[in-house]
Amino acid sequence: MVRAWVFGDNISTDDIIAGRYLVQRDPKELAKHVMEAVDPEFAAKVRKGDVIVAGKNFGCGSSREHAPIALRGAGIAAVVAESFARIFFRNAINQGLPVLVSREARRGFKTGDGIKVNISKGEVLNTRTGKKFKAEPLPDFLMEILRAGGLLPYLKRMGRKSGNMGKKSAV
Repeated sequence: MVRAWVFGDNISTDDIIAGRYLVQRDPKELAKHVMEAVDPEFAAKVRKGDVIVAGKNFGCGSSREHAPIALRGAGIAAVVAESFARIFFRNAINQGLPVLVSREARRGFKTGDGIKVNISKGEVLNTRTGKKFKAEPLPDFLMEILRAGGLLPYLKRMGRKSGNMGKKSAV
């Protein structure tokens, strides 16, 4: 069963992955320390496919890519929050981590509840209560980046499609 992990408002990138671990870029190494500032046992308990449900301003603080990399490395399938810091939102998409804004989902979940997220439709379901919550669906171009696994895989794929991979500009 995919589980929800519920967190409050203003979870910063330092809360997601502390600055002392930023010398790492390996997702598996970062995952060993993910969310330890707010739940020291999180990394040991989280399972592949689990979803974070949070309050306002998730990912505030510095603009580090390590935060979504650490979450993905830990197996987090998506983050649903009332709102996101803009830079975290885009870094998450660029790293292939789905993020959805839902103004109501956090109040409808407790940590450990079963959860199903339909990213393309913008739906979040609490499988314990049967209650469904609306989320803002992502625009098509962001969905394309997510489907590719992140911005770099997306750009590589687009370069192959256009035949421009590795060609130098005439400018």
